[in-house]
Amino acid sequence: MNEILEKLQETFGDRVNVSQSIDQTVVHVAAAEIVSVVTFLKSQGLRMLIDLSAVDYLQREPRFDVVYILYHLEQRQWLRLLVQVGGEEPQVPSIAHVFASANWAERECYDMFGIRFRGHPDLKRILMPDDWQGHPLRKDYPLTGTDPLPPLVRE
Repeated sequence: MNEILEKLQETFGDRVNVSQSIDQTVVHVAAAEIVSVVTFLKSQGLRMLIDLSAVDYLQREPRFDVVYILYHLEQRQWLRLLVQVGGEEPQVPSIAHVFASANWAERECYDMFGIRFRGHPDLKRILMPDDWQGHPLRKDYPLTGTDPLPPLVRE
């Protein structure tokens, strides 16, 4: 993995920042570079996108971290990528054309956090109803929800 990280640093320079967090390597990537970095890492053997999600740091700007977990099958090692995004309508380029498994994960991230993935082939809600207001995993989402639940019908 060290050789891959060295190539990554040589290729992208100060557009990536590699660090260690406990027992996992973390690569901080600018949003504009995520597609290039993921494509490069896939070519280096990190061929599995294990997870894609987000973390909401309400009091911080940029407010969100989009988290990508990649796995190298031959070396049996994980790599975590972090992209910080903020603003009223946070956006990150989609990687669904690089990893097909990102399609639904990006939709879930959009649905729950409101982070838009530019270039996604079908970015729409996946868990909540289409007419749902807000994004339930944001830290400022009302704890009581926005609408009362309909009565439970038992037959």
